[in-house]
Amino acid sequence: MLLTIDIGNTNITLGLWDGHVWQRQWRLSTVHEKTADEYGLLLRGLLAEAGETAVIDHVIFCSVVPVLSQTFIQASRSYLACNPIEAGIHLDLGIQILTDNPAAVGADRLVNALAAHKLWGESAIIVDMGTATKLDVVTAAGAFVGGVIAPGLRLAADALSGRAAKLSHVALEAPPHTLGRNTIHAMQSGLIFGYVSLIEGLLQRLQQEHPDQQRPIRVIGTGGLIDLITPHTTAITHVDPWLTLTGLRLIHERLTR
Repeated sequence: MLLTIDIGNTNITLGLWDGHVWQRQWRLSTVHEKTADEYGLLLRGLLAEAGETAVIDHVIFCSVVPVLSQTFIQASRSYLACNPIEAGIHLDLGIQILTDNPAAVGADRLVNALAAHKLWGESAIIVDMGTATKLDVVTAAGAFVGGVIAPGLRLAADALSGRAAKLSHVALEAPPHTLGRNTIHAMQSGLIFGYVSLIEGLLQRLQQEHPDQQRPIRVIGTGGLIDLITPHTTAITHVDPWLTLTGLRLIHERLTR
């Protein structure tokens, strides 16, 4: 059994792969201060609930939170008896990285690019909505060529309510109409429909600059907040909330075959 872990700034997602299908997938809140023991016990609890405590053979993870990388290495060793693989630029990921500084690219972006290439083998743009909103460009030949990073939707919502004295926190959901007739609906419109417009505008620009612009370009949505956007746009042609976990699985298969 393979345990895949994507450690992000806001969420930690985990998946349990039995060699054929995903048995379970989880999305947890990231807590930077948790110790290896706390995360180890948490992992054991999740696996016990899934009935798989004693059969984890391999662990692979990617992380954009350096302080938690070592934490999960220790937790995997101590509580799962596994020496985990950390996915990153130091591994042969099976894709080209054609950016100015490949070492500076977040591991999750590379894992997503690998997943998109291996699953579809097409020109692609990945829209990943998490702590940051990222749009990453992948060629049909399997090259990650760069992308766009914007503030995440929840980050924007927190900044709006935190810096404006008369604006409070609102639920992240679409209002009935774009034209808000009260403050709550006006804020929700600016956040949800504003981000729809941001994504659609950036996609249009990236499609014009895509190295494969003469080919059909698949637009793949992923991340914990993607479901807030996809009902309101036709620009995203495929949604896979667990794309990063699939990429980690594919990397593990590549390294161990």
